[in-house]
Amino acid sequence: MTVYDYSVPKTDGTELSLADFKGRVMLIVNTATGCGFTPHYEPLEKMYEEYHDKGLEIIDIPCNQFAGQTPGTDEEIHEFCTLKYNTQFPQMKKSDVNGENALPLYAFLKEQQGFQGFGKGPKALMMGTLLKKIDKDYKTNPDIKWNFTKFLIDRKGKVIARFEPTEDMKNVEKAVAELI
Repeated sequence: MTVYDYSVPKTDGTELSLADFKGRVMLIVNTATGCGFTPHYEPLEKMYEEYHDKGLEIIDIPCNQFAGQTPGTDEEIHEFCTLKYNTQFPQMKKSDVNGENALPLYAFLKEQQGFQGFGKGPKALMMGTLLKKIDKDYKTNPDIKWNFTKFLIDRKGKVIARFEPTEDMKNVEKAVAELI
């Protein structure tokens, strides 16, 4: 199986088939509007503007599973993102990424690229401390740990990398640029 075997729900109730993006590089991101990582929307939009015509798609999947940091309706979330960050990439219906109601796509993504840590630095330490309180086994399971976890998909539908929200966005852009 590849990522092309999956679809995600759009805000209008229809499904977006990821097969529509065959031959393109994808960055699939679970997002939030009220998170310390919400400013990631800015470099994501810059990447989209720079690389979209060269083959990049960003799939924004709002998720409210992490400290309730994505309140509101799909319309309110979209309005926030477009007004504050001028996002132009596709934004999907608010969905779960962990648990029994998680999108099937996320089971696949987590199977392909499990959790490998938060890296080093203050944000990594903060996330590690926070996650220990929520899930003492967080280091050993592939679950999405927080908002703005990113999966990079190559032009053949292969999941190339998983970037935790603590990853420097310059490193994410570098990895995207290498596939473009």
